[in-house]
Parts: sequence; structure tokens; C-alpha cells
Amino acid sequence: MDEISFGTDGWRATLETFTDRRVRMVGQGVASVLREDDAAQTVAVGYDAREHSRGFAEELACVLCANGFDVLLPERDCPTPVVAWTVRDRDLAGALMVTASHNPPEYNGVKFIPEDGSPAPAGVTDRIEGNLANPDPLPESDHGTVEESDLVGPYVEHAQSFVDAELDGLAVAYDAMHGSGRDVTDRLLAAAGAEVTRLRCETDPEFGGESPEPSAENLGDLTERVEAGAADLGIANDGDADRIGVVTPDRGFLDPSLFFAAVYDHLLESESGPAVRTVSTSAIVDRVAEARGERVAETPVGFKHVAEAMEETDALMGGEESGGFGVRGHLRNKDGVTLALLTAAAAVEQPLDERVSALEDEHSEVHQDRVSVDCPDGRKAAVVSGLDGALPDEIAGAAVERVNDVDGFKIFLADGAWLLVRPSGTEPKLRVYAEATSDERVTELLSAGRGLVEPLV
Repeated sequence: MDEISFGTDGWRATLETFTDRRVRMVGQGVASVLREDDAAQTVAVGYDAREHSRGFAEELACVLCANGFDVLLPERDCPTPVVAWTVRDRDLAGALMVTASHNPPEYNGVKFIPEDGSPAPAGVTDRIEGNLANPDPLPESDHGTVEESDLVGPYVEHAQSFVDAELDGLAVAYDAMHGSGRDVTDRLLAAAGAEVTRLRCETDPEFGGESPEPSAENLGDLTERVEAGAADLGIANDGDADRIGVVTPDRGFLDPSLFFAAVYDHLLESESGPAVRTVSTSAIVDRVAEARGERVAETPVGFKHVAEAMEETDALMGGEESGGFGVRGHLRNKDGVTLALLTAAAAVEQPLDERVSALEDEHSEVHQDRVSVDCPDGRKAAVVSGLDGALPDEIAGAAVERVNDVDGFKIFLADGAWLLVRPSGTEPKLRVYAEATSDERVTELLSAGRGLVEPLV
């Protein structure tokens, strides 16, 4: 029980820890909370493309059924946003999603999705942790049933109606990274008229031996194809397709903060509303909002915080620098599938390279990157505490002007750059982020950030 802890996006662990017994305990915890809340009687249980995910989903389904709930099980592995949207569309009590998202293949995980389809807030996951227990079945006559259903088809129809996209003449290269976006994101793009070239759309529970994370270093083939002119746009999803990575002909892998700014700018041409971004996301989003008479709310890292702020502010778009974005009227949750269609529609209206360049001309260039420092979970709090009150007056040649402690330490420097140090909520690592007006300056800041953190680990 002590090994189960819900971080910023569910509980994840290596398969040595993520065992059938502990998964069943999570199922019982969820069932107990739903029964306390007198929730609806049907719960979805989704799963990604990892080797054991279907088996873990079946274990969860058994526990929920034994607690009197009917279970909706997808016919195939599917994206987390498909499951989240299904919860809201069918008025379900909620869902459990078996996925480790972008983590390496030796990991698995589980997320709980409440009835509104948004990420579970801390108050809910705390209650689940407080109810962890071995299964406590009702009499067999009170057990629920399991129904397998096509969740992808209805979701695709919804996405097509939500994004009015005519993509005829647009060539898109799509990289599923062997994840659950295959035959979903590409299907959606093709249905809208795009000419789709598919990369890594074959089932491989080992993800080719890599982490299914749509980052610049993992999208070499996609980038080469787009930069060579074989496609107008490159799109990739992570393992459970709640994140998106975008590649353009001139820029290669598009910085997620610039992507956020570009798509938000596109949406503001026909709609209005504020944006929500995490503390690690670029201030260029703020500049786009200000130019359009809108505002931006800042949250700690973790889309559950973004979702809460989106509801409070009626935000048009919310996002984080790791590639997770949600839009009003669809889901207050990360969705790399519908965002792929929205991205393609924006690119048809104006190539993303042109839009980003125009934003940079208006608001100045922004460069951002991050590095990770290995840190056992048990040391994270001590490292962050060690930074408190021990920050230097100057970092990488610039004076420290102020510090924001919304999530870790975000250090604003006199030259307009910033450095952020915060603990990862899903991995045994500390994250060091930097933003400046050049890649060279970002590199200097990341090196300085490592120098602050590593002696404390």
C-alpha cells in the first residue's frame, strides 16, 4: 500500500512494483469512493498498448464488477482522451485508465478520470489512497457486468464535428510512436481529407525500446521527412496520445510553448477567452493574450491544476510545455488527438512557420528547454527545501530579481530570462527549465541550474 501514490497524473511505477495485487487495491479504492458518492453504476476501464495493460484492465474490471458496478471495456487499446470523452459523453461514474503515458516500456500506471472527463484533483486521489484495500466483493447476485464496446468510432465522429477541418491538399506525416494513437489520430486526419503518411503505427508494446515521448530527440525520422519536403506538417503522439508533438518544415520540432501560442492565436481569430498555462510554460502565451485583450492564469505543473483553472476562468485553451493541451467545449483534459486535427486546420489557414514567425516579430523570440536530474522520490522534498533561502544573488551572470514558489522555485533574472527547478510528479527526477532569448543563453542557464541542484541530491 505504501508503494501506491498518485502524483501529478496518476500512479506510475516499474512492473516490479506495479503488480496485480496493488492494481486490485487501486480498483477497490476507486469502488469504495464511488459507492460513498452514490455515483452512477457504469465505469469505463481503458488501457494503452503496453504488454500487460489489457490484463491489468481486466483485473480492475473484475474488482469493480464485484463491487456492483457495470464496466465498459474498450475493444482495443485506445487513447486516454478517448476514454475521458466517453466518460462525459455517456454520463459514466468515471473511468480508470491503465497507462504509463510517455514513460519507458518497463513502467505502467493507472489514472482515475472523474465524471466530467477532467483529471482527478488531489482531493479525489487522496480519498482513493485512503481507501486502498484488498478487494471486498459483494454477494455474487449483486455483481455488475462487463461490456466491450467501440469507443473510438463515436469519439472520431465528435472530433470531426468539433473541429470544422477541410484538409484536402495537406500532406501530414503522423508518428504514433507505437502507441494508442495509431489508427485513431491518423484516421481522423485522413477522414478530414489529409494525405497521411504513417510512421511507427505498428503495434509494439516495447515502443521500439524507447520512451514513447514526442520530444525532439525521439522524432528524428519524422523531422527528417518534414524538413525534406515529404510532408507539410508532422504530428506525433505519446504512448496514450494525450500529448502532441509538432514538426514544421522550417523549424523542425516546434517548441511546445510556441505551438501553444500559435494555436491559441488561431483560436482567438474566431473566439475569445483567457488561457491557462503551467509555471513551466513560456510567457509568450501571455504576450499573445495581452495583444488580443485577454489574460492568462498560471498554475503549478500538472494538468489537473490547468483543468481546474480552465473551469474557474472559462478559458479558451489550457496547456503545459510538455505537450498537453485542452480546449474549451471539448475536454478540460489533455488531448493529443483532437489537437492534431485542430493543428492541421490551423496549418491550412496559415502555415505554422509563418504564424510563429509573425508572433516572434511582434513579441520577440523565446527559447526554452529543460533537463532532468536523477533524484530519488525520498530526496525531492529535502532538495527543494535546501534551495529555499540558499539561492544566490546572481545566476549565470545575471542578478536574481524575484522568485516565484508556486511550484518549486521559478527564478526571474535581470536580463529577462528565468530558471525553474521543481520535482517531477511522475518520475524520480528533478526538472530544471530555462527560458531566454537565445539557445546559447538557455544552455548557460540549464548548466547553472544543474550546478544548484546536483550537490543537494
